[in-house]
Formats: sequence, C-alpha cells, structure tokens
Amino acid sequence: MARLRRRSCMLLFLLALFVLGTLIGLRGLKPSDEFSDLDVLPIKEEKVDRRGVFSEVLSSAGQKRIVASNAKPSGSDPSAYRGVSYNVHIFYYTWYGNPQTDERYLHWDHILVPHWDPKIAASYPRGRHVPPEDIGSSFYPELGPYSSRDPEVLESHMEQISTAGAGVVVLSWYPMGLADDHGEPSEDLVPSLLDAALRHNLKVAFHIQAYKGRTDHSLHNNIKYIIDRYGDHGAFYRISIRNGKVLPLFYIYDSYLTPTEAWAELLTSTGSHSLRGTSYDSVFIALIVDEKHKHDILAGGFDGMYTYFASNGFSYGSSHQNWKGLKSFCDGNSLLFVPSVGPGYIDTSIRPWNNHNTRNRVNGRYYETGLQAALNVQPEIVSITSFNEWHEGTQIERAVPKKTIRRVYLDYQPHEPELYLELTRTWIDQYRKEKEQWLV
Repeated sequence: MARLRRRSCMLLFLLALFVLGTLIGLRGLKPSDEFSDLDVLPIKEEKVDRRGVFSEVLSSAGQKRIVASNAKPSGSDPSAYRGVSYNVHIFYYTWYGNPQTDERYLHWDHILVPHWDPKIAASYPRGRHVPPEDIGSSFYPELGPYSSRDPEVLESHMEQISTAGAGVVVLSWYPMGLADDHGEPSEDLVPSLLDAALRHNLKVAFHIQAYKGRTDHSLHNNIKYIIDRYGDHGAFYRISIRNGKVLPLFYIYDSYLTPTEAWAELLTSTGSHSLRGTSYDSVFIALIVDEKHKHDILAGGFDGMYTYFASNGFSYGSSHQNWKGLKSFCDGNSLLFVPSVGPGYIDTSIRPWNNHNTRNRVNGRYYETGLQAALNVQPEIVSITSFNEWHEGTQIERAVPKKTIRRVYLDYQPHEPELYLELTRTWIDQYRKEKEQWLV
C-alpha cells in the first residue's frame, strides 16, 4: 500500500511539473510565434492601407520610417531637404496671363459671376474687371497682374513656397487643350514648373480638375499620360505607403460629380479598367464636401479624402469641428485624411453676392486657428489652400497695399507682405516637432 501511495505521489508530481511547464511556455510566447506558419484564406478582399509613412523618427521597434518621397535628384545631399516638409502640400494655379507675355490678360480680368437666381442676380453688378488697376481679386499681388508663363514669376513662386516650408506643389491640372471657363490651356507649362520646383527642392503633385467630359475612362487616360510623360522627372511626387510601395498621388477635384460605381471600375482591383496592381497604380484623394460623400469615397475605391475649401463652415468637409470625426472614419478604413487650411476667404470681387462666405484674416489669426485645428487631429498630410488663388482670397503669396481711383485693395498690414509665408514656416516647424511625438 505504501509503495502504491509513493507511485501515485510521483505521478501527481510529474503531472504538476508538466502543467507548470506548459503554463510557463505559453506565457513566453510572443505574438509573432503564434500560427506564424499557417496561411489563412481571406474571407473577402482586404483594402490596402495606402496611408503614407513619412517620419524619419525612430519607431518603438527602433527602425526608421520611410520618407514620403523617394524622388530626390540622384547624388543629392539628403540634408538639403530638411528645409521643406513633403507632408505639407499647397494648391497652385497657372491660369494667369498678361499682355506682355500672353498678348492679353487672363483671369485678372475675371467676369463678375451672376447668381443662379435671376432675382438675386438683378441686384448685383455685371461685367468684368479691367486690369492692371482693376483685377479680379480683393488683394493685389506684389508681382502685379503677372503671367504664369513668365520664368521670373515661376522662379519667384517656387522660392516663396520653399521659404514657407511646404514641400509639395499641387498643380491645378487640365488635359492638353482644355482649360477652365475663364482661361486658356496651360498643360504645356508643366515641364517648366517641374524644373523650377526641382531647383528649389520641391515636388509636384497633380490636382485634376472637373473638366468638361471628365469620366472614369478619361481619368484613366489622364493618369497614364501624366505618369508616362512626367513620372521620371526628379520633382514628380511619390508617396511611400505602408505596404512598402512608392506611388504617385493625385487629388481629384469635385470627385462627387462622378457616380461611385464608375469610380469603383477604375479604383478597385475588380474594376473593368482598374489601375490597381498596374504600373499606373497611385494614391487617389477625393474631395469630401457633404458627410455622405465619405461612404461614397470608400465604396469608390479612393485612398483618402481632402477638404480643400478655406472657408470654415462652408461645407461639412471644410468645417473644423468635423475633422476629428472624419479622421476617425479614415483611420478605421485605412484612408488618408488631408485637411485643407487657408488664411481666409473672400471672393466678392468675382461673386459679389457671396459675402456670407467671407472669412476675415484677422491679421493671421484665422490662419493660425485653422492650422491648429488641423494639427489637433494628427494628420499625416496637411494641404494649404492656397498659394495663389487670388480670386477667392486664399493666397499666401506676397501681397501689397494698393489704392486706385475706383478701388482700395485689402492687404496684410500692419505686417509685411511675407506674413503668411512666415506663419506657414513657423507652423510647419511646430507640425514637425509634434509629429515626431505622434509617431514614436
């Protein structure tokens, strides 16, 4: 009997050791050790996370994150690029012209756009502006009513943008032979813009406008054209996404005008003429105006959304109070959220009936409020509306006081013409510092 008890105790002791050893082994397992050799079939197609990876700050694993663009000129010194942030994009327009360069004024002589309601339109003046003293803007540029084709103007613009610290010039783009209702085609200017941007360590992305006849099929052709023609240029912007790929990035203005089903044919992997997985695959950013658009953007296969409008409260997307919710929606669906910030808004020089959407600059405080609102949601990219959209008064380009017999223009006084360039630089420095903390 004693021998049986000893044998039973020994078995119990061995069993206890086995259980204890098993528990210790399970506790020691790392997440990467579990099921690492099993291939699990996906239940449905998983959306690729195309949010960018930008920071050079060390992650918690001690590895450097990939920088936004790998399109620096070969042989260049990386330290030379610390002066601009490729996480800050600024909208840019090349639709201006003057008699010295273009034989006539373009855009500076903008018409007074009538209100769509004839009863309201009857209460406001009609006609067009008569430059150089009377231009289609509430501010007056330091360079005067310039031509976008003037090489000196282009050089000055790239210098100002570089000084402000924004690293990506987002070019308002129309296909060859097309233009907005008040200008002339300017696609032939793209090579000069790319060259000027490269001289100032800037990159160029494309803001594809809602030209007449734009469809998912025509956009397919536009993307192929842009990448084939400009993709090898040192200033052509590409973004590193989380799966390790480096892709071009395109902003699609007024994307909501095209049905969601049509976008899905172009931007989802199962679409009939999909760009996904091809040499033309890119990061596509849609415009968010109404709240319902966020679901359309997701279903259409876009990779992110931007808000564009500089008038806080003008749309759901441009309202600062909605950015936290939009950022959360994007994070939950592997989308980029790109808030757009502007220094103010006033378009009454071309839409005299639109005074209710004016947002006064308040000596830079409106701009700083918007920049802080963007920073609060910890975006991976911020866009600025705009460098030189003078008609809507969103420009940060240098402006000067001017008074004529008929008009008194707004200006940046009591500050200098560089005010908004300097505010942008100051904020970008702060953005960099805070972003380092977000990504650690």
